Amino acid sequence: MIKIGLVGCGRISRNHFEAIAAQMDAECVACCDIIPERAREAAQKYGIPFWTSSYEEMLKIREIDFVSVCTPSGLHPEHGIMAAEHGKHVITEKPMGVRLKEADQLIKTCAARGVKLFVVLQNRLNPSIQLLRRAYEEGRFGRIYMITSNVFWTRPQEYYDQAPWRGTWKCDGGAFMNQASHYVDMVQWFGGEIEEVKSITATLERKIEAEDTGAAIIRFKNGAIGSINVTMLTYPRNMEGSITILGEKGTVRISGIAMNRIEHWEFADTRDYDREVEKASTNPSSVYGFGHSGYYRNVLDVLAGKEKPVCDGSEGRKSLWLLEEIYREVRGR
Repeated sequence: MIKIGLVGCGRISRNHFEAIAAQMDAECVACCDIIPERAREAAQKYGIPFWTSSYEEMLKIREIDFVSVCTPSGLHPEHGIMAAEHGKHVITEKPMGVRLKEADQLIKTCAARGVKLFVVLQNRLNPSIQLLRRAYEEGRFGRIYMITSNVFWTRPQEYYDQAPWRGTWKCDGGAFMNQASHYVDMVQWFGGEIEEVKSITATLERKIEAEDTGAAIIRFKNGAIGSINVTMLTYPRNMEGSITILGEKGTVRISGIAMNRIEHWEFADTRDYDREVEKASTNPSSVYGFGHSGYYRNVLDVLAGKEKPVCDGSEGRKSLWLLEEIYREVRGR
């Protein structure tokens, strides 16, 4: 039985607690949050035997095999490094940091300490995306010409006001770094190595440091063009989280609120699994989808030597590199 400690009992932690509870060979034995009431409530709700507001105290629990980091994005490297230095494997929510140099230090520390590092990019496990990935890896698109992703969501001012770190450059970043990070990952996952990035961002309405709206254009080394369009100002609710791939011999569009529904699937050839397109579409209740449970299953199987990781530190670094390039273009840093 793998023993897990979780730090950060805020908005995203519910997905982690529920995903851990769904595993037969893992259990959450401790949780931590700087707000004691939040940690206590999580422990009571999910039947966790130990809670604390001291991360150092939790890390001293020897039986913990790995730590799930669900704190603000800017703290992921620091908290991951602390776990690694205590000999714990690390699973960190996306993005793995908001500054590449700090993420690199996390990767370096985990390697030096001989522990594994996982980055939660669970949308890679969406049934619709898995089917798309299969077609991609089989070369069914031929030459890819364009990859486009739209993230048309809404986050009211009340969302940002709930926590002082939200929308800040130090701990969060803006719509690209936070809400659209899965989509940035998806575009680079299918596009490959990147040659050039151009971007425009704006803070049109929300009272935050970072952007609530933006667009990025990418030239991949294979010649394809990518674009990512993001806003948190969609009226009146989340509308679309999509990826479209246009190729020489195939066109696919996956949309819904979280890349969960295949809207167009057409290739020059046919395969048996083309009949699975309708079954691959899902209807999640939120933009988080259903991927956390599958992600934990993969982590546990990796630790058991049964599988390769869906997304480890070096793989998670790729989308953070692209995010930093998007911001470098608009912030000159």
